[in-house]
Amino acid sequence: MSVAYRQIEPGDNLGIAELIRGVFREFGVDRPGTVYTDPTTDHLFELFRHPRSVYWIAIADGVMAGGCGIYPTPGLPEGCGELVKFYLAAPYRGQGTGRHLMEICFESARQLGFRQLYLESFPELGKAVGMYEKAGFRYLPAPWGNSGHFACNIWMLKEL
Repeated sequence: MSVAYRQIEPGDNLGIAELIRGVFREFGVDRPGTVYTDPTTDHLFELFRHPRSVYWIAIADGVMAGGCGIYPTPGLPEGCGELVKFYLAAPYRGQGTGRHLMEICFESARQLGFRQLYLESFPELGKAVGMYEKAGFRYLPAPWGNSGHFACNIWMLKEL
């Protein structure tokens, strides 16, 4: 499998929104207070035009395999960004694509001047949470910032 990584383009909005919502349905976390109902999920190209943000798309053999971004979520401490909207379609998991996408985001976060990365997740996404642990994220006792995703109940932080 050949995988290419590139920044989001205007024509990616529908495909990545469908991919993200499909993952939420797959794991049973398609509920209010998540990215699933967040209206920005349908407009990621526009969202990631915000300063100090970037969204990467993974293309595997010509097919959109997933995406992951860095965003300066309001309310986070100075120097802290958020690893956001990180999802892979089922056929592309467990092959290193997600890990590589995450590493690209770590490098982007450093280039954007972030010293820490925060993320929010769910126990239902256990394999992803395990990947975050291996990447050096540690658990936090409560949420940080104002993501608006009140249904998330795992919060993690990584020093860059």
